[in-house]
Amino acid sequence: MMVARDEEVIVAQCTPQGQGAIALVRVSGVGAVQVVDGIASLASGKCLTDLPTHTIHYGRVVDADDSTIDTVLFLLTRAPRTFTGQDTVEITCHNNQFVVERVIARAIACGARLADRGEFARRGVLCGKMDLLQAEAINDLIHANSQAALKKSLCQVDGSLSAQLTSIERLLIKALAFCEGSFELSDEGELSLDEDIKHILQEVGDKLALLKRGHDVQRQLRDGVRIALIGSVNVGKSLLFNALLAKDRSIVTSQAGTTRDTIEAGVYRDGCYWTFVDTAGLRRTGDVIEQEGVERSYDEAQQADLILLVVDGSRQLASDERVVYRQVIKKFHEKLIIVHNKMDLPQADSDLRPEIPTLRVSARTGQHLQVVERAIAERVGRIFAQADTPYMLNQRHYKLVLGLEKKVVQVQALLSDAAIAHELLAHHLVDAIAHVSELTGKSISEAGLDAVFKEFCVGK
Repeated sequence: MMVARDEEVIVAQCTPQGQGAIALVRVSGVGAVQVVDGIASLASGKCLTDLPTHTIHYGRVVDADDSTIDTVLFLLTRAPRTFTGQDTVEITCHNNQFVVERVIARAIACGARLADRGEFARRGVLCGKMDLLQAEAINDLIHANSQAALKKSLCQVDGSLSAQLTSIERLLIKALAFCEGSFELSDEGELSLDEDIKHILQEVGDKLALLKRGHDVQRQLRDGVRIALIGSVNVGKSLLFNALLAKDRSIVTSQAGTTRDTIEAGVYRDGCYWTFVDTAGLRRTGDVIEQEGVERSYDEAQQADLILLVVDGSRQLASDERVVYRQVIKKFHEKLIIVHNKMDLPQADSDLRPEIPTLRVSARTGQHLQVVERAIAERVGRIFAQADTPYMLNQRHYKLVLGLEKKVVQVQALLSDAAIAHELLAHHLVDAIAHVSELTGKSISEAGLDAVFKEFCVGK
């Protein structure tokens, strides 16, 4: 019997590849239990098809000749009370990649196919176990690089953003009902409901403003912060980079221009992922490769959330250095911390802008390194404080929210014109409701679903 692709039995590893005690292989779809029965030998001697849902069973995954691939646990769950809404068996085996691949190969030999990216979550959406926003929040939860992002993603998995959009949808439907009701009222010469519609749209606008608030800094919440170290050659950027990471990641020599490309590495600090980027020294050079590195340094400064402008505090700046540094300060002053390195040596006046936060440190000895780290933490805290919205919008959400907001503004403008027919208002309100439906996944196209779930890992 032919089954739809969204009902076919699929299999994938759900835990990350790599070292660890246990791996989890998920099998789901119409006939998933029967497929697993083809590879399972339970210690009880029974078949999974004869056992009740939401039970765990000890046994073996066996090859076609009944030889043992691994001793495992089978977690049996039947539709509809599963993540996908379909029959599902999760197999916990030992986390050896050869074992995992043999388990998956046996399931495929018995009728399963390898899952596409995000296919388990996609089926959960199609079966009504969650909406698209909740599915996306699961992906955000997995990849969250800060405690703040983790907390907000958890709330959205539970439906916080979905509830807000449901509220907006209900308000728009109410406005549409009032608009359609105004057809009859206007025919009978009675008062219209335009004022009621205006109040509803104002409430919708306020809710959309809350959704949008802090969107520009939500990337930092999700991905962590990017911190570029820039400055002239031989000022100790790489040494400071290594000191902040507490490991030798960049090559450090006394030769000027050692770093010719960007090098990045990250650490978790204060519940957030900090990515430090070491860059090539800023100077004029005839070396084509080094010049490319200088261009990349400026690119990194542009993309960074925070910049450490590293200065050699032990000597006076050369005239060309002073010009370059002042250009950097003028362009990036809002996200800049000036760090005078080499404080273990006699100090000179750099003659730079005193109003920019300036710290002194010795990357070689580690003196005052904690001062620099505290300054970074304080700046990161300020960045996160701007994202005071309780919601996390990705680019798909943000684009649709902007489109919805545009529709609401159009209707508000039309309401100010007494000659406008309510049929036209109703048309725009229907379009606005369609934007909400696409956000939650109620009316999203197959291509739209594909675009969303291709960002997921295979096992989710």
